[in-house]
Amino acid sequence: MDVSGGSGQPRSGNDEPARPQSGPTAPAADGTQPDPAAAATPGTPGPDPRDPPNPAPDGPAAQPPAPEAPAPKTPVHEPEHPEPGRGPHVPAHHAAGGPHGTGRGRGPGRPPQRKPEPGGGLLMGRPFGVPVYVAPSWFLVAALITWVFGGQLDRVLPELGAARYLVSLFFAVAFYASVLVHELAHTVAALRFKLPVRRIQLQFFGGVSEIEKEAETPGREFVLAFVGPLLSLVLSGVFYLALLPVEPGTVPGVLLAGLMISNLIVAAFNLLPGLPLDGGRMLRAVVWKITGKPMHGTVAAAWVGRALAVSVLIGLPLLTQSGALGSDAVDNVGMDTVMDALLAAILAAIIWTGAGNSLRMARLREHLPELRARALTRRAVPVPADTPLSEALRRANASGARALVVVDSEGGPVSLVREAAIVGVPEHRRPWVPVSTLAQDLTDGMRVSAELSGEELLDALRANPASEYLVVEETGAIYGVLSAADVERAFVKAMARPS
Repeated sequence: MDVSGGSGQPRSGNDEPARPQSGPTAPAADGTQPDPAAAATPGTPGPDPRDPPNPAPDGPAAQPPAPEAPAPKTPVHEPEHPEPGRGPHVPAHHAAGGPHGTGRGRGPGRPPQRKPEPGGGLLMGRPFGVPVYVAPSWFLVAALITWVFGGQLDRVLPELGAARYLVSLFFAVAFYASVLVHELAHTVAALRFKLPVRRIQLQFFGGVSEIEKEAETPGREFVLAFVGPLLSLVLSGVFYLALLPVEPGTVPGVLLAGLMISNLIVAAFNLLPGLPLDGGRMLRAVVWKITGKPMHGTVAAAWVGRALAVSVLIGLPLLTQSGALGSDAVDNVGMDTVMDALLAAILAAIIWTGAGNSLRMARLREHLPELRARALTRRAVPVPADTPLSEALRRANASGARALVVVDSEGGPVSLVREAAIVGVPEHRRPWVPVSTLAQDLTDGMRVSAELSGEELLDALRANPASEYLVVEETGAIYGVLSAADVERAFVKAMARPS
């Protein structure tokens, strides 16, 4: 987080796992389908996709109910299917994410979905190819800075009159320009380390650099976090040097002094050693280097961040009221005291939430290796394109398969029969409907290796959104079909287990 310009921490637009949808299970020929809640939950990983379930008398192999949630078959009306062409919506992974800055996650806060063009406000430009957005909340804080700084200008330069608000608005814009420089420092470092940056966003409490992948080493993590505060310190020094030849008590002098002090505060605040601040990421890198375990670094820095949030909540109003921050001591409770307490509460909430997000995203990353294509794949039966649907379902049921792959005359896979399409065909019409009319043509992106797991698997699915994928061996032989919904379900189940 940055009260100025946050350090780049992992941001996922959505930190919560998506609600799992039922995966493509071959419905029985009698028109029924297993209850989605009773379907085998991938990642358990049972039942093993190679173990045949109990076959239905005339239909394809329906998924057997999971032991812990048996449910009778129910008539199919509008089953829950992933929409064709839609990838699994698993949270994109982050490495210790926070309310601000350098995100390293890919969401593991939103896996496998092709990411749309990021939004988040008014697009201001694309320095280094990274879109920069100004969030609507920025206009609120700009108005607040204009009002507060304008009041200070009235005491220092009363001759300005109403023009003081134009000067203070210029200060607000210049201050956030320095926040942008802070964020660009994180961005340039990330790009230097070949880490993708989704966007930069200027918002209420500073800036956010959404870096989509975690640094590979603690050294890079430290550098990535430190460059932001370092640039803020450099800017503070630049404004100080520019202030030396300027006459005190003038508009340029007041502006330069304000920018010097504000950048110094930004740097000092972000160097505090608790997540989600830059200093917290630096502490995480140090503990990671010492222990060799990034999770240990995240836990340590996150709990320091929570302690920091409590300190801000209690200490900031006390320091302000006592006059320790340069203002006059206040004996009674007035509007200024209430505003100080409100500011402290907002800051504390942001830090506390960011620390909690960091722990959750680290746990998410820890569970990623549990997602294995081989364990989540459904057994499939190959059928020629002109095979009647009823015959294809009979073959699937007889072999214990739960998916259909259309093959050419040489046995090469050409398309996948969509579950949603199967369910839409009444039982009495299935003998006259060839499977080719219900299939989706295979593209290169819909073929995934059975050896993929963890982040590599999620990256492959995210890059090519679909409801089902053909899983192949290294030799090119068909291994089975992977359902996007199965991946979601396995992801949610893994996240539910304690670290």
